[in-house]
Amino acid sequence: MADDRTRVRVEVEGRVLVLTSLEKVMFPGTGMTKAEVVGYYREVAPAILPQLKNRPVTRLRFPHGVTEQSFFEKNLPSGAPSWVRRVTLVSPHSRRADELVTYPLIDDVAGLVWLGQLGALELHVPQWRVTGDGTTDDEAAAARRQRGADRVVIDLDPGAPAGLHECAQAALLVRDVLAGAGLTDVVPVTSGSKGLQLYAMLPTPTDPEQTREMAKTIADHLQAEHPELVLSSMAKQARSGKVFLDWSQNVAAKTTICPYSLRGKKDSPFAAAPRTWAEIEEGAADEIALDQLTPRQVLDRLDSLGDILNAS
Repeated sequence: MADDRTRVRVEVEGRVLVLTSLEKVMFPGTGMTKAEVVGYYREVAPAILPQLKNRPVTRLRFPHGVTEQSFFEKNLPSGAPSWVRRVTLVSPHSRRADELVTYPLIDDVAGLVWLGQLGALELHVPQWRVTGDGTTDDEAAAARRQRGADRVVIDLDPGAPAGLHECAQAALLVRDVLAGAGLTDVVPVTSGSKGLQLYAMLPTPTDPEQTREMAKTIADHLQAEHPELVLSSMAKQARSGKVFLDWSQNVAAKTTICPYSLRGKKDSPFAAAPRTWAEIEEGAADEIALDQLTPRQVLDRLDSLGDILNAS
């Protein structure tokens, strides 16, 4: 139990929260504390909240920091504030209609601060949103209706010794194929881990089965055209030195790291960060030009470049 002296009552946009253990070091490699995690999510809120809006949030929690045990959490935990929006859906991996999961829907700064207090460093979301807002029984029922996917995401996962340099080269190939399919609103996002994702915005909500097939067709095509660089197979033994185009992230039951989310990596804190195509082109030409970004770099870029993803 946290020492009472570490308990702090804060008011965030009219919501009162009790924060504890703010001095706890979450990233020993740099000394980043829980207070700094909460501070990051407060600062990045204007950019990350549009990405979270009406998307059920699965959290990767690190209660005692990134070097200790972590766990994925889908259900809203007991003791969650009553004001946290929520939606109840059939469990994505269940074959029965009565196996339900109640997810949080995070749409305000207070919700982000609450997640930071829980040690929820990583926020993962699907490529679709729900309707309704889940604040009353009637609205909760409406919120069970899933909209179609509003984007196609292709996850570029490098197999060592390949890295971001090879991911950038593959990203340019994917961009050209997407453009040929009429999808020109495409934003690259370095994942904060090893690779990057490409988000192609769809003009109208689309059945996730169709977006999955679209992504798989692109991956299969590029593997056939560039077998030395691109892989569409999930076989891990074949990934060495290549970039796996993970088309499966578009399945309705799958989630992807939310843009602007922190990553719970043991070396240093990084965040998923939208990038410009100029950066990707430079990274494709130069082996050391592209790197993952720290939370501070993400916030500085928002100040200087604005919100690349939400402006698209």
